[in-house]
Amino acid sequence: MSSLLEVKNLKAYYGPIEVLHGIDFNLPVGGVATLLGANGAGKTTTLRALSGMVRSAGEVTFDGRSIGGRSTEDVVRLGIAHVPEGRGTFVTLSVEENLKLGAIIRSDRKAVAEDMERCFSYFPILKERINQQAGLLSGGEQQMLAVARALMLRPRMMLLDEPSFGLAPLVVRELFQILATINRAEKVSMLIVEQNASLALALASDAYLLETGNIVLSGAAKDISADESVRQSYLGY
Repeated sequence: MSSLLEVKNLKAYYGPIEVLHGIDFNLPVGGVATLLGANGAGKTTTLRALSGMVRSAGEVTFDGRSIGGRSTEDVVRLGIAHVPEGRGTFVTLSVEENLKLGAIIRSDRKAVAEDMERCFSYFPILKERINQQAGLLSGGEQQMLAVARALMLRPRMMLLDEPSFGLAPLVVRELFQILATINRAEKVSMLIVEQNASLALALASDAYLLETGNIVLSGAAKDISADESVRQSYLGY
């Protein structure tokens, strides 16, 4: 399977401090990979570096084109949607307005309207709440809105940062089932940062374990999930 995203020797910085120390990984077309590790390992920073949100160095190629040093806007226009930790919804705007913002760089209004209905097929509760202010949604509904807004971009790849954070277990399972459906039906590649390692490994085909800005373990998600010593030492289950 060909690679959609190839990352080589990626470093990232907050001011003068290097927090990623030259990591390598790739994501195949239509694939799902997960970045695992403790808080502060560099997982969120990796997503921010790919999105052009922090200073970085190294070689990052998306669909054969270098995206290193590009602005966040340019990265989005290439078809990379970022769902940040904490959902990032515009709380004073309605559900509908949030979804339209997700398609703000698109000019094909008919297709945008069709895509909104497609999002509602994944998240029917959002259609029921279409005129409701986003800040009044439950935590699970806000996370669903964040994912749906990213889908309005018609992305080729989604970067999801802690999608389960703060959600009830039943809501988390439902959300991950929907993500799996989106991946299968629309061939959207996904790179997922997630503290719930067991759920992430069940969805992903490949996994990378980060520790203090370095990848210390990588491989097939099913193999890492089955390794009891890895689970006990690093994944906490």
